[in-house]
Amino acid sequence: MSTPAALAPLTALKKAADRIERQTPAHRDRAVDGLRALALLAVPTGHWLLGGFTLDAEGGLHNASPLSAFGALAPASWVLQMLGIFFLVGGYASVLSYHRRKGSAGEWLKGRIVRLGRPVLGVTAVWALAAPVLFSAGVPEATLRTGATLVIQPLWFVGVYVVVTALTPYCVRAARRLGGWAAAPLLASVAVVDFLRYGPLAESVPPWLAVANILPGWLFAYQLGVSWGEGRIAKRGAWLLLAGGTLLFASLLAVFHYPASMVGVPGEARTNSHPPSLLVLALASAQSGAAMLVRDRLARLLARPALWAPVVVINLCAMTILCWHQTAMLAAAVPASFAGGLTGLTTAPQTLGWIAARLAWMPVFAVLLVGIARYARRFEEPWTRATAVRRALAGVLAAGFAVFALGLA
Repeated sequence: MSTPAALAPLTALKKAADRIERQTPAHRDRAVDGLRALALLAVPTGHWLLGGFTLDAEGGLHNASPLSAFGALAPASWVLQMLGIFFLVGGYASVLSYHRRKGSAGEWLKGRIVRLGRPVLGVTAVWALAAPVLFSAGVPEATLRTGATLVIQPLWFVGVYVVVTALTPYCVRAARRLGGWAAAPLLASVAVVDFLRYGPLAESVPPWLAVANILPGWLFAYQLGVSWGEGRIAKRGAWLLLAGGTLLFASLLAVFHYPASMVGVPGEARTNSHPPSLLVLALASAQSGAAMLVRDRLARLLARPALWAPVVVINLCAMTILCWHQTAMLAAAVPASFAGGLTGLTTAPQTLGWIAARLAWMPVFAVLLVGIARYARRFEEPWTRATAVRRALAGVLAAGFAVFALGLA
């Protein structure tokens, strides 16, 4: 028989969920927030599951991936690579916010950039201060460089997201003229670049041409989101995106021999995501179509306070999750590296036992992330108490950390 003390945590959670339910505006699009939360959680899950470490003779940590030994894990990256959903939802939410703005388009864009920039500045400045301390405490330079690379790796997304957000007014015009087809030229552009990179002319094409895929590659799903927010993609269009994206995805794998993994695999000459290949857009199309089709069902599901409350919390901590999840994994791996090889954490990801152990470690990473978020969450809030000097210092520290992480110093 349950005692009052045992039921107290459940009662507190229920009260919190009910409070969040009461504070939620009636016009809030719960399905879109739910999709964003799902895409957000996929980021740490993917990095924690498909990323690993090896130890060198001096005890330094180096990046490794179980995908090098287990190619059969590639389909997991199809599920966990949900940046297409993130950009889709971003476009949808941005167009609604853009129409609700009270000031100029420039003021609207500045506000969104500031909200994205504060957490990035925070995590890089903290790491800039922590790195010398860790080095003095005996953490090898190799470990610090590996950690810096992991921390800064997800932050590329913020820069790309800022650029596509700045294009929102143009995306709105394109959506009003062409509807969902406004994204088609972006897909065609990536297809042309891929043909040049991987086709019969590949040997004569300079490597830097791949950079041309970055903007259209990620703008594709964002433009779909804008068209969706403008009400220009109906159920028929969603089915077309799902079916067309799935067919293109399968064709690129089976006929054109694209790499199966959606993330980079150490030692492989080709990668799908950096910069995005046509396979990324095919997956984003299929995911976007599926998201649009399940929207109403998801909204009904999230009408339940117990399911809606976690979605709200995740969305409120969106940038904290993105910026600090790698730090949470490092918070476990760096101390463990002093103890030698620890399966699933500091040993090479080459065995089934490693995969089982990594799955067991993931709840530990999650707990560490929650602990870090309690303090790091403040970086998402307005820096009302930060003086101009402190902000300038944070900028200098962030720039210094970026130089170190990129191997320029």
